[in-house]
Amino acid sequence: MSLLGGIRPPIAVLSVLLLSLAGITALTLGKPDNALVPKAVLTSQQYVAEDGAIALRASLDESVTDLTGTATLFNEGRPVAADTVLDKVGQVYQKWRGTAVIEIKSGKMLAARGENVPLTAIELGKLSRDDGLAPRMVRLENGQTRLIILALLSWKGQPQQLLVASSTLSFPGVDLGPGRAIGVVDSTGRLLSSHGALDSEAAKKQLSAFAKTAARKGRQHPIKAKEPGAGGYTGVSGHLTGGAAKDVRTVGGYATLTPPRPGEATTASSLGLTVVTEVGVTAKVSQITRPAFGLAAAGALLLIGALAVLVLLGTVQRPLIRLFLESRRLTRGDLARPVSVPRAGEAARVGAALERLRRQLQGEPADVEGPAVRKGLGARALVAVCAVLLLVWSVPLLLVLNRADSSVKVPAQFVHDQKSRTVTLSDRVRRALNEGHADLSAVAALIGDRTTPEDMEKVLERTMQEHDRYESVYVLGADGEILARAGDSPHHKDGEAPSKQAIEVTGEGGKKPVVTATAGAPGRGGAAVVGEFRIEFVNALLGRQGMGEVRVVDAKGRVIGGDSGYLAFEKAPSYLTSMLAMKRPQATVQRGGTVRVAAVAPFSGGGAAKSLEWSLASWQPASALAIPEYSLQNRTVLAGLLGLTAAAACLGWLHIVVVRPLRALAGQAEALAAGDRKTVLFPRHHDEVGAVVRSLELIRQQLQEQPRKRDGGSRTPAGVGRN
Repeated sequence: MSLLGGIRPPIAVLSVLLLSLAGITALTLGKPDNALVPKAVLTSQQYVAEDGAIALRASLDESVTDLTGTATLFNEGRPVAADTVLDKVGQVYQKWRGTAVIEIKSGKMLAARGENVPLTAIELGKLSRDDGLAPRMVRLENGQTRLIILALLSWKGQPQQLLVASSTLSFPGVDLGPGRAIGVVDSTGRLLSSHGALDSEAAKKQLSAFAKTAARKGRQHPIKAKEPGAGGYTGVSGHLTGGAAKDVRTVGGYATLTPPRPGEATTASSLGLTVVTEVGVTAKVSQITRPAFGLAAAGALLLIGALAVLVLLGTVQRPLIRLFLESRRLTRGDLARPVSVPRAGEAARVGAALERLRRQLQGEPADVEGPAVRKGLGARALVAVCAVLLLVWSVPLLLVLNRADSSVKVPAQFVHDQKSRTVTLSDRVRRALNEGHADLSAVAALIGDRTTPEDMEKVLERTMQEHDRYESVYVLGADGEILARAGDSPHHKDGEAPSKQAIEVTGEGGKKPVVTATAGAPGRGGAAVVGEFRIEFVNALLGRQGMGEVRVVDAKGRVIGGDSGYLAFEKAPSYLTSMLAMKRPQATVQRGGTVRVAAVAPFSGGGAAKSLEWSLASWQPASALAIPEYSLQNRTVLAGLLGLTAAAACLGWLHIVVVRPLRALAGQAEALAAGDRKTVLFPRHHDEVGAVVRSLELIRQQLQEQPRKRDGGSRTPAGVGRN
């Protein structure tokens, strides 16, 4: 017999699978959920830390790019005084705590603005080294940390100067929400800066403990630190669990600063910094899972499975094996005992045919009727009955039992986190647009009435290379004529004067919105530098793990951008209308047909993007969250799917290798018993059915030999021996 063929292997495998599934069901559906904090809340802390790391990395990298880019623009123009440099830098960028210009050769301070820059950390004699101008972190006497950024100011015939700026390791625009603290940690586990709810000594100690753990875990390789199949954040990140007091447990998250694209190191990502967060959440054991349910489901499966296996053994396997033995007996010449005919079905038809063939081997004519076959369920119907029995167990698990309804409890902390993350992302988009306008303002400030179109194009090309946010950048004259441009063809209409709006959106009716920033050039009599943002740049800012769907919506409720597929200027979903109309940050759990967590956050703060009056909206179904109700539902559905899979695989296997060949065998046996001696019978499989087919072929050959034996052997053919 074939190892995988025959009737025994499918039934044996089905029995083993059902026993295994019963054990899995008892363990997964009956095991109490002892987690004090839902996994959705823990994972959310990881995402909050990742948002903080992204915001900090972007802020530091933009600070470095802005200062070095500004110095480059000054170097390409005429020499200006140090005070003029700092004044223009301060007018365009309001981000540094202190700025200064130093003459490198003499070490003389030429100008300074803001707080005192820690110049002792700068060794002027080592600036010519490869890393001489690299940003560095300096710890002040008061315990605070500053990031020092350096850039060269160099004009022909003038002593070289050093432009220095200091900034804090702060989190611009990160909304912490109630009770959360956040900090920046170096590679040794030392807290460099911290913000948020740190009123108690216990909170400070817990954040310090989290900082040491985060620094240790942050030293792992990003790929090795992730679980198999995990994606999303390219750095090392995770969640942390701290101490508990009464029903409140401290949890947190950590995330290393990582470049936006793997393999492309940035200044901030090379500093070895890690962001860590902490917040107190309610910790209670879930009482949703009932051990009795798992045991009852497992017991029901054992009962139904045993019944199905008994049906297959008694009505399919045993009759088929009996036919195999009877057919082999006939081929050996044992014709004295009548064939034992099964009760019904294809096996009964084959048994009746074998009985007729036994009589024919004894000399009875083929036209004599054999024993009557009782009507009953065939093998196909019996397999279908077994499938129905297993469906009776699987379908309720798939569709009915342990279903989470609209009253499902979504953790309040997760709702707070959804709101905080939406506010943070809203501010991130606003700041990115403001940064883009500031870059254009820096370019416009250096374009005077003597600047040639060729020089303009050089500056614009460099701006395009340093910033990937623009689709095109051009200088637009007061009469609407484009004087110089870089990048793709502008969407500007010929003859249209520069817009008075700092940032505006056009392109309605087209395939994508056109977001345009305009910065007036003071020295060109009404001319302006215009930049058209790539909408892909805006959409890329919206990609965040664990936030669901994210959309940028304008003041009219139309979608401008999104992290997934959308139609430009389409209306935002109706369930967001009332939230968007309130014009304030909020998050809620919406119940009804679908339970979802939704949050909106309008642009807040100043800058050129304020006039857009955009809002950021995010939402996700509660069914996607790792909370006890849905976890139990998912495990229940999984058990039902496993039951269906086991039944389909084994019963389908049985149907292919046994039922279909058995039905064909019944027809062949009846045809042979009715007198068909010409059709040669070939077995399809090396199993019980195939063995019966081989026996029938031997019987056919024996029946063909009977006339010759009665005639005394073979006759001499006519014409043999004639001359």
